[in-house]
Amino acid sequence: MSHAAHGPNWPARIGIALASLLALTFSVALAVTIGEMRIPLDTALKALGNGLFDLDFPVSAIQQGVIFDYRLSRALMAGLCGGALALSGAILQALLRNPLAEPYILGISAGASTGAVAVLILGISIGGAVLSLSAGAFIGSCAALVVVALLAAGAGGASDRVILAGVATSQLFNAATATIVTTLASAEQARGVMFWLLGNFGGVRWPDIWMAAPVAFIGFGICMLHAKVLDAFAFGVDAAASLGVAVTRVKVVLFATTAVMTAVMVSIVGTVGFVGLIIPHAARFLVGSGHARLLPACLVIGAIFMILADILSRVLIPQQILPIGVVTALFGAPVFALILYRARRPQ
Repeated sequence: MSHAAHGPNWPARIGIALASLLALTFSVALAVTIGEMRIPLDTALKALGNGLFDLDFPVSAIQQGVIFDYRLSRALMAGLCGGALALSGAILQALLRNPLAEPYILGISAGASTGAVAVLILGISIGGAVLSLSAGAFIGSCAALVVVALLAAGAGGASDRVILAGVATSQLFNAATATIVTTLASAEQARGVMFWLLGNFGGVRWPDIWMAAPVAFIGFGICMLHAKVLDAFAFGVDAAASLGVAVTRVKVVLFATTAVMTAVMVSIVGTVGFVGLIIPHAARFLVGSGHARLLPACLVIGAIFMILADILSRVLIPQQILPIGVVTALFGAPVFALILYRARRPQ
């Protein structure tokens, strides 16, 4: 019999929370100590103390900059990005009742990339004010959602049709991005954009953290407020409506939340695929399908996964950093195939 039948098991929950916090801390510690420049752990801790608490430990300026301004900010951004994308995947899978739903597959990431690239190259402005990358990415992600909704509605609205509409929308916006880059960008811009589109934490700095952190945690809070509602969606839209759920309002709020989280992360990091697909499935395997447990698990596991993936991107090939999107695809594509195989319907 499950623990849920006996009510909340608070000691176990506290133990899991502490273990998760330790695992997250350990992954960040690995991220700040592993790299081309070998820095002892005690030196790394001193650099962190200097940066976080304004201490005055004797650490060289180069080591201080590498640890605090490069590796720590990079690790925190990786954690925020992984957690936000995993949350977005869990929300989309619940709303669409499809195990293959996630921002990358549904074209939301592609739309956000198109919006960000359009702002970056064209310098689009509204009312005389030039749009920021995040604003352009948000507009692009919303446009992608609208296209997916229209295509899916025209095809009958079934969840498998939504996935097919997402694939088509992703190709459409990828083509739009390629057109902008190849016809309007300079050679230098094109190189930078194409590398950025594959996902890159190299340019992350502390101002990016201050923008991404509120978006990730506010988005997490909104999702948690709808945890019980998301459980109701597991029985279908009609069942949720019969339980008193304002289906349309909930869908608008949660789709907008996933669009904002995806847009902000894409505008900072670039396109990163498969995180929103594989992490919710791993979290369900560990904590079950109840969203009150699933959503925090997605946030933590997604953060740890992305931090470890970023470490791999820096150490897999000596003296070369792989785009983070390449690393996540190496893990995500086989898992996607496995999920697709297990989700097949018997003939």
